[in-house]
Formats: sequence, C-alpha cells, structure tokens
Amino acid sequence: METGSASAQMIGTLLSSRYRLESKLGSGGMSTVYLARDETLDRPVAVKVMHREISEQPDQLQRFRAEARAVAKLSHANVVGVIDAGEDGGHPYIVFECVEGETLKQRIRRLGRLDVSEAVAYAIEIGQGLSVAHASRMVHRDVKPQNVMIDPEGRAKVTDFGIARQLETAGVTATGRVLGTTDYVSPEQAMGQQVDPRSDIYSLGIVLYEMLLGDVPFHADSLVGVAMKHVNEDLPDVQRRRPEVSAAVAAVLERATTKDPGARYQSIGEMIDDLEAALEVEAARAGSVTGEATSVLEAVPPAKRRLARGAGFRGPLVILLFAVAVALVVVAVIVSGDVGGGGGAETDGGRIEVRAATDFDPEGTSGEHGDEVGLAIDGNPTGSAWTTETYNTGPDLALSDKSGVGLYLDSGKQVRADEIEIRSPDPGWDAEIRAANEPPPEDISGWAVVGEAEDIDTRQTIAIDTRGRGYRYYLIWITKLAGDVGDYRVEISDARLLG
Repeated sequence: METGSASAQMIGTLLSSRYRLESKLGSGGMSTVYLARDETLDRPVAVKVMHREISEQPDQLQRFRAEARAVAKLSHANVVGVIDAGEDGGHPYIVFECVEGETLKQRIRRLGRLDVSEAVAYAIEIGQGLSVAHASRMVHRDVKPQNVMIDPEGRAKVTDFGIARQLETAGVTATGRVLGTTDYVSPEQAMGQQVDPRSDIYSLGIVLYEMLLGDVPFHADSLVGVAMKHVNEDLPDVQRRRPEVSAAVAAVLERATTKDPGARYQSIGEMIDDLEAALEVEAARAGSVTGEATSVLEAVPPAKRRLARGAGFRGPLVILLFAVAVALVVVAVIVSGDVGGGGGAETDGGRIEVRAATDFDPEGTSGEHGDEVGLAIDGNPTGSAWTTETYNTGPDLALSDKSGVGLYLDSGKQVRADEIEIRSPDPGWDAEIRAANEPPPEDISGWAVVGEAEDIDTRQTIAIDTRGRGYRYYLIWITKLAGDVGDYRVEISDARLLG
C-alpha cells in the first residue's frame, strides 16, 4: 500500500497536463483518491490513482483498467460517474465526478440510526444505482456505506466499483479469493464461492440494517470471525431492537439477507419494488416522511409525494385528508380494543411474538415429531425445520384415516393476527389456518377456521380473518401433503404471525 509520505509527494502533481492533485481524500489497498482540479474545465474532480507497486502487478492493473471501462458505461443519478481515465508517469488513474457532501458511513456515525423512512429511501436509491450495474451484467461486490456518497441534495450515489466483475467473463480474481468488506459480505462471497447480483442484494440488506440500527449486525475478534457469522448466524431481529420499524420494512430486510441466495430477491428490481411499498407504509404511518427531504420524497410515489410535501391543500383535498385522518383514528380505536369484538384482545402490531409451538395429531397416536417443533419458530428460515411424519399412502391424508395433522403456535395471550407467514422447502401442500383460545381443543372441531391456502409455495403469506376476535393459538392444519411416492410429508422451516 502506498505510504503516507508517498501520497503526500503526489500532492501538486499534474496528471496528463490537466488534473492537478490538491489533497488526499482516502486510500485503499489498490489506490488513493485525491481531490483535484480539472484545469482545462476549471472544476473540481476526484482522481483515483493506482499505487505504483500495485500497478506493476499485471492482474491488478487489469482490474483497475476494467473498473474504468465498466463504470464509464454506467450513467445514472445514483452512480458516481467516470469522466476520464489515463496513465501518466507510471500512474494509472481514473477521474470521477466530484461529489460534495459525506459518505453514508460518515452520516451514520454522525447521526446514529437514521429515520426509518430516510433509511428506506437511501436503500431504494442505492438499489437504483446497482440496478444499472446489474443491467450491464456487473456485480459491485463491495456494497457498503463507505462506498455511497450523499450529495448536498440528500441523494445517494454509489461509487468505488474497484472490485466489480463482469458476469460474462471469468474475471481476474483468483479462485476462492474473498473480496469485499466482511461487515457486509454475503455468505457465498465469504466462502469464496461464485457471486452474482444476489450478493449485492445481501450487502445492501446489511447496509439497510446498519442505517436502521446505527451499527452492523455482527462483531468478532477478527475479519474472518465476522465473515463466518454472515455464513452461520441469523441477523438480530430488527423489530425487537427498534420496534417502530414496520413489518413491511422488516420483511424486505429479512428476505434480502437470507443465507440461501435462492431464497433472496432474485433481482434488485424486486427488492426496490418492495422497498417502495414499504416506504408508502412508513409515509402512511407517520403522515409524512422525514430525513433528507429531496432524497426521501423523490423515492415516494407521486401520489404519496404530494401528500408529504404538504403544499397547496384546499377544497375537496382538505375534506379528503380529514376523512383519512378520521379513518385512521377509527382504525386505531378498533385495534386498541376500545370498540367491541375483541373482548380485551391484545396485539403488538407488526410481527407477533410466538412463545411456543406444539405438534397436533388428534387422529393419530404417536404425534408429529414433537421434539422438532422449536425448529419452526427458531427464526432460522432455511437451516432447520419441523417435519411431519412420512406417509406412503399418498398426499391425501384421508387415505391414512386422518383429516389432517399440524402444528399450532402459542402467542401467550390473545392477539388478532392478520396473516401467517410460512416458509417450507416442500411446496405444493394444502392447509387451513385455525384458531382457538385456552385450553387448546383436543379435537379439530373445536378450532375455528380463519384462513386457508392451496398449493403452498416455499414462502407463503396466508391472510387470517378473525372477525375482530383475539386468539391465543393459531393452528397450521395440513390437509394435503407434499412430496413423492413413498415420501409424502411437509416441512415447515419458519412460521410467524403478523398483526
């Protein structure tokens, strides 16, 4: 790496008779970035100069030049643009637009955790920048807040594609070499495996986590220790650490940071869509969005944006807003249990805590793997699962003289659940959602049907209609199994209630 004295000696250097280096902005393993003056156009620019000792390594020089060519193809408001590239006196360099402001990392350090709507808006803008790279079949591979600039208007701009790689080429990275920053590294990248855009999606999820909580999720005594936590440990529950985060935001974060790339968002566009929907939820809950106004409001869809800006309300629109406000008050009163129906039922909003799970086999004798029930609520959606018994009579449980088998969740108190989210590696099964209060009925007829779904997918959200009542127990009553001949069963790797 270039020493401090070496970088100091570069100050004042005029590259290619045009770019005069004025001060050092930062340095990394491959290069140093300087604030410079474009003397031809009389404007500030940022110049990344490759370290001399690195430039003597052909593979590193190839990667540096590849960055210039790749990023030069990207043109987007959320990407720091390349202006020029060249080599002078053994110094390969890339010239970028100069973005005044601060990095996202500096902003988090200065403010701590960001406003929820602001964090979501920044995630959208970072995602939009990455989408341009992904469309060019380029994976950034080092998505982190240090590589995101926040300009004076509050707009996020992705920079430093120094270890990006084109997907259609074998690249110049040695097999098994881990590139990236371990605080944000995807599990597959930490293991030295092949990466694709889903790795950037994971890293963006970690950046969103840090924006929401003001800190990265994992700490260890070494970089390898942190990387292995990304491989083996679940992220701490964001809603438990910050209850005001909506279930919509938490769901995006969870899906983006799933260990298995196949269970993540398969494209950055899918993640952006869900982030935009989550931002609408935040705007509706708060009545407006806060944070860096330009950035946040640009991320809110136009209809929501007009409400949030708060300008020019008159006539019918005032009446409409008043009606909406009244409706929100009515909803709040109903949810709080002050208006009929619930008999004192309680809900926490968002994700509802599940305290226990129990297998349910009222028409059998040996139960359904009662020793595994905790695996369905352990918060690990891919690495462990509760499994029914294996049946060889076919997917229809009636052939085994049963109307069904199942698993019920105990919330510890009466709650009005709106949905149940189920993860299962075995798609194609059917289930009813039933509910009851204590003591849990021993016969299926004692459970009220509150929802149902057929051909359940690997990740399925099932609507629940309790008709205003609160229930303590919610039963996943499986009526048709998945699987193949001789191996009909259902696995549930994660089940959670949402209010």
